[in-house]
Amino acid sequence: MEAESTATSTVAVLSRLHPFVKPALPRIYGAMVVSLSASVVALAIPQVLQWMVDGPLADGDASQIWLAAGIVLTLGVLEAVLIGARRALVLTPGTYVESRMRNALYRQLQDLPVAFHDRWPSGQLLSRAVSDLNLIRRWLSFGLVLLVVNVLTIVGGAVILLLLNWVLGLIFVAAAVPVMIYSFAFERKYSDVARRSQDQAGDLATSVEESVHGIRVLKAFGRSRYALKRFENQAEQLRGTEIEKAKAIAGIWLYLTLIPDLAFGVCLVVGVWLASTGASSVGELVAFFATGTVLLFPIWSLGYFLAMTLDAKTATLRFFEVMDAVNTIEDPAEPRSIADGRGELSFDEVHFRYQDAPETFSDLLDGVTLTVRPGETMALVGLTGSGKSTLTALASRLYDVTGGAVRVDGVDVRELRRDELRTRVAMAFEEATLFSQTVRENVLLGRPDATEAELREALEIAQATFVDELPQGLDTKIGEEGMSLSGGQRQRLALARAIAAKPSILVLDDPLSALDVDTEALVEAALRRVLATTTALIVAHRPSTVALADRVALLQEGRITAVGTHAELLASSEHYRFVISSLEDEEARERASLDDERDKDRPTAERTEEVTR
Repeated sequence: MEAESTATSTVAVLSRLHPFVKPALPRIYGAMVVSLSASVVALAIPQVLQWMVDGPLADGDASQIWLAAGIVLTLGVLEAVLIGARRALVLTPGTYVESRMRNALYRQLQDLPVAFHDRWPSGQLLSRAVSDLNLIRRWLSFGLVLLVVNVLTIVGGAVILLLLNWVLGLIFVAAAVPVMIYSFAFERKYSDVARRSQDQAGDLATSVEESVHGIRVLKAFGRSRYALKRFENQAEQLRGTEIEKAKAIAGIWLYLTLIPDLAFGVCLVVGVWLASTGASSVGELVAFFATGTVLLFPIWSLGYFLAMTLDAKTATLRFFEVMDAVNTIEDPAEPRSIADGRGELSFDEVHFRYQDAPETFSDLLDGVTLTVRPGETMALVGLTGSGKSTLTALASRLYDVTGGAVRVDGVDVRELRRDELRTRVAMAFEEATLFSQTVRENVLLGRPDATEAELREALEIAQATFVDELPQGLDTKIGEEGMSLSGGQRQRLALARAIAAKPSILVLDDPLSALDVDTEALVEAALRRVLATTTALIVAHRPSTVALADRVALLQEGRITAVGTHAELLASSEHYRFVISSLEDEEARERASLDDERDKDRPTAERTEEVTR
């Protein structure tokens, strides 16, 4: 009963591929028909041999022998042609299905919220998009067709064996019983091992991705050997699992090879005895054993195709784990639209906690109420961990509030289409992310139809005109994640990207943290032109950034505890003075560090003269 349930489960899982496979089914069915025809042709050859042995050979009629040989040759050529046709039919459908599934997976990954990607390692997603879909393609193109055809061939061949000689046929069929029992046991065992193997392969891919992404850190701290040892341990675990898989496959191959051979041996002894007693003709025995030989490959291959089917089942499960993930941030069924946006951003009793936060922890944002008026620049300050970055992420619905509401021009952001919301609200993050594309494509990511003048203006405001010095200027393709650029250069390009989008609300999550003080001053001076006509919420980590703001909001322990001008808060809030003094100390340290660097670069004679004076 358990084995039946497992088999049903396999069929149920693989049947979920139907929407993707449906357009390719005519060719897959055609391949099955052609392949089954080839098997029928192969099973017909022993019947010709029986006629030849019992007829022309027994009678000594040489002319009939040539006819029989011609028929066998024709059937052999026909079988080869049909096998070639089967390969031609299945070549395209599998790749087509793989392409559709990969596109659907990528579309789902792009649509799922940031919270999903926070939980899933990138290597696991990568292994599902590449190796798992490759397994499914191979199974559809090769495993499924031959598994079905070989099972039908074995059933048809068994019927022919019974018709040729029921005694020998029963011996052969009886040998199939232990094979079937072991196959069910094999399925239960192999399914678990196959899943573990594919999960471990995903973990290994994550390790490679992380070590390549963090190669500078590993080298800087001399931890390359540590990373290698960790990788070797994971690779050894995967190797052990693959060996376990190989042993399971070897076990079923042993049964699928040994039992039919033993059955053949018993049939040979019994068949010779039957022929000696006249209960069976020599031609009948030749046809029986020739038919059995035709059935050997389908029997032997059952283990291989069963393993491939279980691999495809596991790959399908892993694929649908992503496809079935619930998207908690979707467009509303009846979306509203903002006809004439003024650019007001408001937080109304906003609460937020991450999904994996323990129940004993209070909300990260615990009733935030704040309004940024149209055209106003609001600086958001607070100690590390107070929730500043999280609050800014709620503005463009990267996360959804767990209580309260975020509104743009009076409309709850959950009532807007995401594309409209993210056209009105643009963000620049502290961790600047760039793509392996040209500078132009990176900057115009949020507004690809921007003019050359608008592109240039955004670059100038962000002090990113260094791009003109790159080998191909704006058409220079930067490396993966822009790692060929400095941290400050990446941040300036990310800021230019947000400015080029021409949003009505600009949210800046400390986008100037990697800039030196002098460059930051130039960027801030240029930013004033943009902020004069744009609503802005800026996370500030430097007093100079606070100076850009019309008003300042103080975030303390998940709540806005004070709002006012910089001077008002200095006079009225002790906590604000503490935060600002911390920012000033940090800025002073940065300036001192910059002065030291400049001093090192000055000629020795010049420094000596200054000390003498």
